[in-house]
Amino acid sequence: MAGTSSRSAVTTAGGTGNGAPGPGRATGRNGKQGPPPPPGRFRRGLSTHWYAWAMIAPVVAVITVIIGWPLVRGVYLTFTNANEANVERRIGVNTIEATYEFVGLENYLSVLGGSQFWDRLTWTIVWTVACVAITFTIGLVLANMLNRHVRGRALYRMALILPWAIPAFVSIFAWRMLFNERNGILNAALEGGGLSAMTWLTDPFWAKVSVIGVNVWLGVPFMLIAMLGALQSIPAEHYEAAEMDGANAWQRFWNITLPGVRSVSSTVVLLSCIWTFNMFPVIFLLTGGGPAGSTDILVTEAFKLAFQRSPRDFAESATWGVLILLLLVAFALVYRRVLRKQGEVW
Repeated sequence: MAGTSSRSAVTTAGGTGNGAPGPGRATGRNGKQGPPPPPGRFRRGLSTHWYAWAMIAPVVAVITVIIGWPLVRGVYLTFTNANEANVERRIGVNTIEATYEFVGLENYLSVLGGSQFWDRLTWTIVWTVACVAITFTIGLVLANMLNRHVRGRALYRMALILPWAIPAFVSIFAWRMLFNERNGILNAALEGGGLSAMTWLTDPFWAKVSVIGVNVWLGVPFMLIAMLGALQSIPAEHYEAAEMDGANAWQRFWNITLPGVRSVSSTVVLLSCIWTFNMFPVIFLLTGGGPAGSTDILVTEAFKLAFQRSPRDFAESATWGVLILLLLVAFALVYRRVLRKQGEVW
């Protein structure tokens, strides 16, 4: 009797019997154990979509290695004075250890405090806005023309997409031959018409016009395809109803076409801005940034700092790269906020 009472008391105090539960066990109003807490959102998603997570894991790992590590390394170099003379290098069988030092924000203050960065940024903005605006306008006009039932429409579409199918460096070298001051076709045509030859790539103004023209020529096919797909998604009944109501061609374009392609155009304009902002091949292969650096944009200047000028300044080049990244992120955020205020979901 005494032993039974002792075991009951111990069981009640320890919480392992049928009485009060032990610490950490939830009970209901009647003293019974309640249901376990629901799993967190991450655990629910992982258990439900584990196969998708498994499939994207290799891609995430590769992107982390290819992009993540260089990005972290580049950001670190911006806080140092690393250059060609003080980084680790190997001469024969001998290895010279790195001697560069941590300098804090000195590189950022130097770049932002000089006029070169702002000159390159101003031209980069002009270059981006001009290229994207002209490309979008031409692409939309051509898409409207090819969206109609005209004879030979498939042939026209193939001809207009051709610049996109040719490798960019081949197209740029072809344009460089066309712009040649002595033997170029463009100057030959001008002289044949009684006009004087143009200094296409050696005059700062005409060099800028030339690189914008070549980049527009390369970018129109992409804009054409995107806008043509957007136009074909607009129901034809809208145009028929507007025409029956007496709307002219401009009114139909302004009130039906532009709102109908807005969701697509907002995305392709953002992509075009980012691509053009970083369009290295056109500038580098056509003019090399010349004459006298007049056509250099931010990315070509960063490239020259790291690979062409002596001594190669890796820290300053990395600083330019980080600033470019910050500018593009800021632009994307502002662009997204503007679209959200206009009712676009992006």
